[in-house]
Order: sequence, then C-alpha cells, then structure tokens
Amino acid sequence: MIPVEPRLLTAAQQFLHLQRNPLCPGDGTLHAGGLVWRFALRPTPLNRKYGVRIDYHQGQVPDVFVEDPDLTLLAGDRPLPHVYSQKPTRLCLYLPRAFEWRDWMRLDETIVPWIAIWLFYFEEWLISNAWKGGGEHPDRPRSRRRRPGCR
Repeated sequence: MIPVEPRLLTAAQQFLHLQRNPLCPGDGTLHAGGLVWRFALRPTPLNRKYGVRIDYHQGQVPDVFVEDPDLTLLAGDRPLPHVYSQKPTRLCLYLPRAFEWRDWMRLDETIVPWIAIWLFYFEEWLISNAWKGGGEHPDRPRSRRRRPGCR
C-alpha cells in the first residue's frame, strides 16, 4: 500500500481551529491564503501574560511575534535568546529545515503550545541568564553564507 501524504490545512481551517481552541482565545483576520491571530498567553499561573501574534500564509511556515510586553525591555542590555529577530520579537520555536512543523499540522495544537514553552523558558532565562529551552544555536558561520536557524 502506498502511504498517503496528509492533506494540508487551509488558512480558513487553521483559523477555525484557533477560534475554537480554549488555549488561545483571541481574535484575528482571515485573508486570501493567510491569517493573523492575536491572543494573550500565560505560560503558567505564576508567569506574566503575553500578547502574541501568529502570521500564517498557506504553504509557508508561521511567524510568531510577542507584541506585549516588549521582551527587549525585560531583557535589559542582554540580547534575546532563541529568536529570529529582536525587534519585532520573532520567536524561534522549531527548526524549519528539519520539518518539525508541516502545513498539515494544526497551529493550535503545535505552534500555540510551543509558544507557551518558549515563554516559560524565557521567564527562566530572565532570572538565570542561561537558555534552557534547547534548540539549535549556531555559532557564527565561518563563511559569509548565511545559515538558517535561530540567533
């Protein structure tokens, strides 16, 4: 029997799943082939609340931003760990080239919990100054060729 590839979820299906999941109550906009979803997330009852935005375009990997509070202000003079960009703060939740997330996976069942885990480790990093959330942190490349991955 030939294995069947799972079917990709449309942006509308992803949007519906986000709307119905109690882990990420929020609001968003749906547009041709994409969505923007904003919600508040508290990793644990002891953590602060974060305003998060997911930008997703069908056939691409989702981009996740923390909009509130400003993580760079919380970090003081330290660069944020495990992010693609400092401002706006775009989180690195997985390694895209390893295909840890695929477009047939639900955002609300993968990306949203991964955001909570990232924020949990961020809170811990604020105190310890040691990133304990794992992931790939490539050293500066020896060549000028840019390597994908987190900074």
